[in-house]
Amino acid sequence: MQEEIYSMIEERLQSVRERIARAEAQSPYHQTVTLMAVTKTIDAERINYVLDRCGITDIGENRPQELCEKYPLLHLSDKRVHQIGTLQSNKVKMILDKVALIHSLDSLSLAKEIEKQGGKRELTADCLIEINIGREPQKGGILPEELDPFFETVSALPHLCIRGLMTIAPNTGERAAYLRYFAETRRLFESLCAKYLSKTLPKEKKPLLSMGMSGSFEEAVLCGSDIVRVGSAIFGERTYR
Repeated sequence: MQEEIYSMIEERLQSVRERIARAEAQSPYHQTVTLMAVTKTIDAERINYVLDRCGITDIGENRPQELCEKYPLLHLSDKRVHQIGTLQSNKVKMILDKVALIHSLDSLSLAKEIEKQGGKRELTADCLIEINIGREPQKGGILPEELDPFFETVSALPHLCIRGLMTIAPNTGERAAYLRYFAETRRLFESLCAKYLSKTLPKEKKPLLSMGMSGSFEEAVLCGSDIVRVGSAIFGERTYR
């Protein structure tokens, strides 16, 4: 049974990689895309399989408590863990020393807590500002018109390094809509790079744009995403506890 599961994962990964490669070839941005495997609800054994055997270098977790439960079991070595879900301020201390990048910086209160915990641990947290590109009231994220003043405030915190933007497009299932939302986010990203990141980022750190999930990663690559966050297209539909 386990071998069947692993075979399915390998087949799905091959398909995802082929689709990313086709989109990369068509993208005008000529970027090399990082495929992040989203591992929410996925057990450590399957995660280790894709880390050890399938060439996955980056995994993304949504829930800090779940991440902390799995973390000691994972074969990470030179691999990277990302915090991609909504992050409550009281959970920052749980994950700050475990993740390479926080994708969901969406409030000043969260930024201040990351700053506080980073100061305690003498580390600087790489973060992406989450943009609510669809202006959906049920979602977190900074509205597009709030981006510049928000960046100016949080980038002044010495234990944060703002690397770029992340967005979760509205789940329309429509290719044209995904392209529209991702293109708008790409324009915001380019503006942020021109105004700020080209001056504030250390030379060894490149700006990053995180867009696209299982149902939209091809459109995200076409619009210049550097990281795509793919879960069910790799592991199959999730089973929630």
